[in-house]
Amino acid sequence: MGNLELDVLPDMYPKHVGVIMDGNGRWATKRGLPRTAGHYEGVKAAKRVTTEASRLGIPYITYYVFSTENWSRPKKEVAYLMDLLASRLYSEIDFYKRVGARVLIRGDISALTDAARDAVIATQEATAHLDHLTVSLAINHGGHDEIVRSVNRWLEKRSDNSPITTTDIRSNIDLAFIPPVDLIIRSGGEKRLSNFMLWDAAYAEFAFYDTLWPDWGAKELQSACDDFAHRARRFGGVPT
Repeated sequence: MGNLELDVLPDMYPKHVGVIMDGNGRWATKRGLPRTAGHYEGVKAAKRVTTEASRLGIPYITYYVFSTENWSRPKKEVAYLMDLLASRLYSEIDFYKRVGARVLIRGDISALTDAARDAVIATQEATAHLDHLTVSLAINHGGHDEIVRSVNRWLEKRSDNSPITTTDIRSNIDLAFIPPVDLIIRSGGEKRLSNFMLWDAAYAEFAFYDTLWPDWGAKELQSACDDFAHRARRFGGVPT
């Protein structure tokens, strides 16, 4: 195993990896293909990375699939992405079962097309019994939106006028039982969060790579995890 060759122990790897899958459109444009072809290839890359995450024993991985801002993209591209969700998720259920991955959704799926929403719900139900790896798909997700919805959930529940706390917000965000993200990877050369998991990214390590997302696979994920394993995380403290 590559990680052992580099003297990195698996328990030094991140427990939760967030992935900003950037560069699908540019990958396709460079090859004279429509942008939609890049998104299709991006699905294949996600499968390769998920397979490697399962092999490495990483318990949680979250993919930034579609942001709250992505609705502003050309209508044709948005429609294709909705259709891709509706069609590919069903066909990937067997894949998720092979790697032992439970699929969960992070975001507000009420705005999705009926077909896309049905697909994500069906995929969650079909994989609910799997427990080797949890794959969270951030769909119609935005860090700002998630925090606002968390606060609104708390307001609906509270029985007095006590002030809101960080614990209140954390316990009401989407998939609150999943631990905060340890490592956020962004492909495609850009160096920003783009409104991804803002609350849980407070003490995440960041890793930015030029490689466009459709070219990602096992080697790229393992390299990012090896890099993470050699970092010293202080969480606001001082070196020991």
